Amino acid sequence: MFAPAQKFADIVTYNIFKIPQGSKLASAVNFFIFDTIKIFILLFLIVFVITYIRSFFSPEKTREILSHKKQNIFLAHILAALLGIVTPFCSCSAVPLFIGFVEAGIPLGVTFSYLIAAPMVNEVALGLLYANFDLKIALIYVLSGEIIAIASGIVIGKLHLEKYVEDYVFKIKVGDVQIFENKKTLKQRLKETLEFTIELIKKVWIFVVVGIGIGAFLHGYIPTGALAKIAGKNNPFAVVFATVLGIPLYSNAAGIIPLVSEFRRLGVSMGTSLSFMMSVTALSLPEMILLRRVLKPKLLGIFVAIVGCGIIITGYLFNLILG
Repeated sequence: MFAPAQKFADIVTYNIFKIPQGSKLASAVNFFIFDTIKIFILLFLIVFVITYIRSFFSPEKTREILSHKKQNIFLAHILAALLGIVTPFCSCSAVPLFIGFVEAGIPLGVTFSYLIAAPMVNEVALGLLYANFDLKIALIYVLSGEIIAIASGIVIGKLHLEKYVEDYVFKIKVGDVQIFENKKTLKQRLKETLEFTIELIKKVWIFVVVGIGIGAFLHGYIPTGALAKIAGKNNPFAVVFATVLGIPLYSNAAGIIPLVSEFRRLGVSMGTSLSFMMSVTALSLPEMILLRRVLKPKLLGIFVAIVGCGIIITGYLFNLILG
């Protein structure tokens, strides 16, 4: 499928730029051109398909599903984490979603299960992991993210931390949630899906290019096995290092995949690589800043600590499983 892209990368690198074959610069440039084409093709296809599926969901419908009083609380956590995979979410929507969930009477722990799963188990990252690695790695990513979201939500719920939510949140009344059957035609859905896909790619392309650029530099100038000394499986603190490193960073999940791919090539274990990716997507600094508007510092700190510990434990577990 990507043979023409590789041929194009070779022509540009060796014939147009006339960079000597075998040089570090040639390796980096060739990787950058090829991976940029590959990632954007995959990104368009994956986002288009996922966006069409998500057109049947909405934040309001998610609230309505999770606010049923009669459902088992454990099943509610599982449902919230699963809905986090397929429903729209970005850092900027964290605060209104949180307020809406609390106003709808959804338990705090269940709300956090959703808020953790939605950015962490990113459907675009899932598709790109499957395309760049294999189904096993993609499923490990989904399973570990869902377990972290469910377990973290349950712990937060058991601690009864409602007093650490900003007081004004409980006073807001956004009105009753009304769910209407979406009667859009296939043509309308496809048109809106294409528009949304193009708009999303316009917003995230810089993160993707930066991620590929860093990956290209690593590919061309860092020898295989170099990072293994710092973040390889022989370093007992590798997962902790990767998780802490990812917390202050901010990137779209699609921009992280090229880095994960290069980390693997350079000898970084899969669990450590996934810990870094999850840390960047689930504990991004912009989301923490926005959540501070609705969470008091103690609850925000507890949230970061619980999710961070979950990511670290998952990283070590999958390093053990995958060897």
